[in-house]
Amino acid sequence: MAPWAGAALSVLSPLRALWLTLAVAFLLTLLLQLVPPSLLPGCGLFQDLIRYGKTKQVGLPRPAVCRVFDVPKRCFSHFYIISVLWNGFLLWCLTQSLFLGEPFPNWLHGLLRILGATQFQGGELVLSTFLVLVFLWVHSLRRLFECFYVSVFSNAVIHVVQYCFGLVYYILVGLTVMSQVPMDGRNVYVIGKNLLMQARWFHILGMMMFIWSSVHQYKCHVILGNLRKNKAGVVIHCNHRIPFGDWFEYVSSPNYLAELMIYISMAVTFGFHNLTWWLVVAYVFFSQALCALLNHKFYESKFVSYPKHRKAFLPFLF
Repeated sequence: MAPWAGAALSVLSPLRALWLTLAVAFLLTLLLQLVPPSLLPGCGLFQDLIRYGKTKQVGLPRPAVCRVFDVPKRCFSHFYIISVLWNGFLLWCLTQSLFLGEPFPNWLHGLLRILGATQFQGGELVLSTFLVLVFLWVHSLRRLFECFYVSVFSNAVIHVVQYCFGLVYYILVGLTVMSQVPMDGRNVYVIGKNLLMQARWFHILGMMMFIWSSVHQYKCHVILGNLRKNKAGVVIHCNHRIPFGDWFEYVSSPNYLAELMIYISMAVTFGFHNLTWWLVVAYVFFSQALCALLNHKFYESKFVSYPKHRKAFLPFLF
C-alpha cells in the first residue's frame, strides 16, 4: 500500500467515516428546512422521519401508513437505559484495565481495532477517555432520571426508525470514546497507576464545562416539565405552553443547546485536537440545530405572542 493511502485510511477510520456521514446528512437536512417550502416538492415520509413529538403537528399531513410505525415519545427512556448499562459496562472494563491491569474482553478489543482505535502514545489521552466515559455515563443516568421524574410526556410519538437509531446511538458513542484508548500494546495499567499525574488544564476546563452545561440542561427540563404541573408538582395537563426562564430567554430549545455544550465539553476534555470527537460534535450540532429549528417553527405557528427576539438554537444568531 502506498504511504499516502495508509495515511488516508488512518485519518478516515470507520468511526470517523460514520460520524462524518451522519454530520453531512443532517447538515443537508437542515439546509433543506431553511429553503422556502414552495421551492421543494412535498415528501410526507421524509418529513415524518426528521420530525418527532410536537413538531409532527407542523408541516405536511402525515401519510396514514406512517402512523403504523409510531412509537410513543416516552420510550426515550429506553435510550438512556441502554446507555447506562452499555457505557457502564465500558467504564467498568476501562477501570479494571487502568487500576487492576485486567485486559479488555477479546471481542471488545477486536471490535475497537476494527473501528479504528487510536495509536496515540500519550497518557493524557487515557485520562481523557476515562473522564469522557464518566461524563457520558453520568449524563445518561441524569437523563434517565429526568425521563422518569422530571419530564411529562404527552401522547406524542416518534418514528420507529428514530427509535431504533436512538437505541444504537449511545452504543456507538461509547465505542467512539473507548476507541481513543491506545491499542498499540502499551500497558494501560502502568498509566493507570499514575493517572492523576497525567492531568492537564483542559481536563479541568472540560469538567467545569460539563457540569455547567448539565446544570442548565436540567434546569430547562424542569421548566418544561413544570409547564404541565401545578404548584404541588401534580401533572394537570399535557398542553404546550411558552416556556420562560434560564436559557429560554434567548433560544427556543436551550436543552438542545446544552446538549451541544455537553459534547463540546467532552471535546475540550480530549484536549481540543481529537478529530474523531469533533466529528461527533459536528453531528450533534447539526442534528440538534435541526430539532431546534423545527421546535422554533412550531412555537411560532402555535403562539401569536411568541417572543420575537428568541432564536431557534444559538443566542442572537440562529
